[in-house]
Amino acid sequence: MSETSTTAVMRPPATRRGWTRARVLGAVWLAGWVALGASVVAMFVLGFDPDFFWRYGPRMLNGLLVTLQLVALAVALGAMLALPVAFARASKNPLVGVAAYAYVYFFRGTPLLAQTFLVYYGAGQFRGLLESAHLWWFFRDAFNCAVFTFTLNTAAYQAEIFRGAIDSVPRGQTEGGLALGLSRWNIFRHIVAPQAMIIALRPFGNEIILMIKGSAIASVITVFDLMGETRLAFSRSFDFQVYLWA
Repeated sequence: MSETSTTAVMRPPATRRGWTRARVLGAVWLAGWVALGASVVAMFVLGFDPDFFWRYGPRMLNGLLVTLQLVALAVALGAMLALPVAFARASKNPLVGVAAYAYVYFFRGTPLLAQTFLVYYGAGQFRGLLESAHLWWFFRDAFNCAVFTFTLNTAAYQAEIFRGAIDSVPRGQTEGGLALGLSRWNIFRHIVAPQAMIIALRPFGNEIILMIKGSAIASVITVFDLMGETRLAFSRSFDFQVYLWA
């Protein structure tokens, strides 16, 4: 047997990275955020008032539940409306496609606050018509108006999310399903839809986060959600820490 010998190669010593300008700025930025977080925690600890907490804490918790209910209803109903709108956007019928595009363009291109005002204050201008249609009981309530507006708003965004996700699935898979004799409905249900849902999962989560943030707008139309209860507590106590608690 032949013996082979190998020569050990020493690993070169690691070079220490110097403190570049970017590293210094990053360290200063991180230290600033740490100091800000520590100051907020210290403010909570030093300024904690048990009486204030027990006076307004239950109301703010109830406002949080209202916020979660508002967002959950809007996202769920918006998803139900977004699917047909997404299909309409991809339709080859020009009338259907233009109508869906106009709907998406309007609700994505105008502020949610303006849409909320338009529904809440505009519904009163058509009270007689709504009463004759037996819909005034719905639009007279601020919470219902908020759910209605948020549903239409998030449906426009979700429709674009679903449409983009469906278009991201390679068309070759649809052609392969047709070659195997599958119907278009079965191809969509078993091949396209599962992949599209995975693609849409991340932007859909971002849309939920945006809806949670935007739900604070409901407080301006007398909905006592988390922000509404927070504003009420601040108007009575003038303690700005209530916004930090919220």
